[in-house]
Amino acid sequence: MTGTVQIVLIAAAIIYVMARRLMGEPAVGKRLLVLPVVLGVIGLTQTSVHSLTAIVFLVVSAALSVVFGVLRGLTIRTYERNGIVMLRYTAMTIVLWFASIAARLAAGFVMNLIDPGAVQAGNGLMLVVGAGLLAEGLVVLAKAVRVPGQVVWSKGRRGAPHRTSPFLDSWQQKVHETRHDSSR
Repeated sequence: MTGTVQIVLIAAAIIYVMARRLMGEPAVGKRLLVLPVVLGVIGLTQTSVHSLTAIVFLVVSAALSVVFGVLRGLTIRTYERNGIVMLRYTAMTIVLWFASIAARLAAGFVMNLIDPGAVQAGNGLMLVVGAGLLAEGLVVLAKAVRVPGQVVWSKGRRGAPHRTSPFLDSWQQKVHETRHDSSR
C-alpha cells in the first residue's frame, strides 16, 4: 500500500469515527481496544526505518500520539442511556485531534529538515494512530466502568443482544463496590 493511499484510508477512518462519536455511541470495548491494536500491528509490520533519525521520529511520533490519545480520552463524555454506557466526543476532543495531526505534521517537517528522506510519507502512520487510539480507548474504558450501566464488549447484530466481557464486568463491579464502600 502506498503512503498516499494509506494516509487517505486513515483520514477517512478518523473522520468516520469522529462523526459517529460526535453523535454519541455505545462504549464498545472491542472497538476501543482490539481495533487500535490491530491497526498498530499492521502499522508495525509495514514500518521500515533505515536510520537512527527515522527511529527517533517514529518513537517521538508514537509518544506524542499516546499523549494526545490520553488527553482526548479525558475529554470524552461517558454517560448511561437505556442501561448501556455511551461515549460522546466533545468540541475539545476534536480540537485535540487536530492538534495531534498538526503535531505529527510538524514533527515530520522538522525531521525532514534534519535528515531528508528519513521520514517517508505514511511510514509508521498506522502504528502511531493505533497507539493513540489505544491510549484513548484505555482512558475511555477507565471512565466508562465508573458509569452506571453496562459496558458492552461488542454490539449485537440484527436484533441480537450485545455481548459482554467477564473482564469488563468484573472491573466495573469492583469499581462500583469500592465507590459504595467509600460512601459509607
